[in-house]
Amino acid sequence: MTLLESILYFVVGGALGGFLGFYFTRKTFLKQLKENPPINEKMIRAMYMQMGRKPSETQIKQIMKSMDQSK
Repeated sequence: MTLLESILYFVVGGALGGFLGFYFTRKTFLKQLKENPPINEKMIRAMYMQMGRKPSETQIKQIMKSMDQSK
């Protein structure tokens, strides 16, 4: 095996490993994000209650809608 072949295998292996690592990491991250959303309606209610306010259902739905649009 020549030096050129060794370098070629190294570059191809690095590129393939980088691509597969990126793909599976992204897939796992998106799955975790879908299963455990960063904020939900219960959390919004708790934040309003900590501020001393009782939120209406329309306020909560409006906040959730704006969070979904910002994605």
